[in-house]
Amino acid sequence: MDVNLLMGHAPARVDEKGRLKIPAGFRKVIEERYGLDCFTTSMDGEHAIVYPMPVWLDLQARLAKVPSASLAKKKYAQRLAYYGQAGTIDAQGRLLVPTILREEAGIADDVVVLGETDHLVVWNEERIKRQLADMPLTPDELKELELHGV
Repeated sequence: MDVNLLMGHAPARVDEKGRLKIPAGFRKVIEERYGLDCFTTSMDGEHAIVYPMPVWLDLQARLAKVPSASLAKKKYAQRLAYYGQAGTIDAQGRLLVPTILREEAGIADDVVVLGETDHLVVWNEERIKRQLADMPLTPDELKELELHGV
């Protein structure tokens, strides 16, 4: 089955220079569908989000439509800029994760990469396990999803 979406879970490694080795299946989809340029950022410093550049530019275009007086827009843009950095996946399939994000999110050595349709989310393994345990889906949340056909 050849699905051209980023989905599932894959272990990965961040080297001593802070470069994330993009798992092969994810790398193939990114290269074929989007190219090698990416923007890596976070909303909260808990994990890294790797946007292929066309996905990032689309997000920026949608954000540009929000009125400039919007406080929500300003807060959102500040967070993305604070943690963010453009980069290119190198010939070995590595992408540099911004230093501030590696430090705050604990992204080093072995990590977990989640494919979320058109972007990747990179977690410290212990942190994602703790979040999954501490924040289970509630019956009300499952009902909400059911209303949307999920």
